[in-house]
Amino acid sequence: MKAIDLYGQLEADFVKPGIVEDWFDHMSDMPDMTAYICDNYKRRSMGLLCDFAEEIGRVYTAVFPSDAVLSRILEDNVSDAMLFVHHPLVWDLNRDPNQAFYPINAALLEQLKARRISVFNFHYPLDNYSKYATSKTLAEALDIQIEGTFAEMSGAVCGVIGRTDWEDVYALDKKYARVVGHKTKLYPYGDAAIRNGRVGVCAGGGNDADTVEDLMEKGVNVLISGLSVKNDYSREAHRLEKEHRINLLGGTHYSSEKFACIAICAYFRDLGLEAEFIPDVPCFADL
Repeated sequence: MKAIDLYGQLEADFVKPGIVEDWFDHMSDMPDMTAYICDNYKRRSMGLLCDFAEEIGRVYTAVFPSDAVLSRILEDNVSDAMLFVHHPLVWDLNRDPNQAFYPINAALLEQLKARRISVFNFHYPLDNYSKYATSKTLAEALDIQIEGTFAEMSGAVCGVIGRTDWEDVYALDKKYARVVGHKTKLYPYGDAAIRNGRVGVCAGGGNDADTVEDLMEKGVNVLISGLSVKNDYSREAHRLEKEHRINLLGGTHYSSEKFACIAICAYFRDLGLEAEFIPDVPCFADL
């Protein structure tokens, strides 16, 4: 498939009016990486990140462009391909609890360029409610029946509200751990009983004050997210949750968003492309 046709199809199917990003603002002190970023991304902070291919026959998907992910692609010895990532930067809260994102390894980008493997990034366009959205796919993995949406961020509707058959947050937390395949974190700020069986799901970094305030208006006392750690960013969200007795469940940034990157492989296959999700390692400092 012509690379330009694939990029155009992605833009048409996922970029909706009003969605904005500011990733490139955070990359100004990353010169080794930004040397590989195309002008389109510098203007919009979404879409084609590294323009390395003219033809694309295979797509890889991943949550973050980590060294492990890029190395795994290079081990396949492929050319004329694309890496689709939910985030354009590497995530690692282990280094600093208040600084999470780091540049892509420039040496590995050089190898992708040599093999004609482009890098494409949709953050809010993938978070925005659709068949492949992060919160929708996480809710479905948890067998939550979606009833509506909430939590608008930068023009995208990022959260979903639905019903669960689990009657208390402790049972739901165990379900969450089984689904992501590792330990999760429950902050039991409210009643153990799930009010009216309704929960809010906002994957990734959904635990922020605006999201919690929106959830409060919906009368929901459970928030399932990725990040649950208490740091400078989330301190106000934790205060509101404790004050208003809203239980918080965290499953790590990576694990809460991986289901979208798995699901979107079907989108690429429908376009006639081979597609494969590359798993990574969750960061437990997120909890």
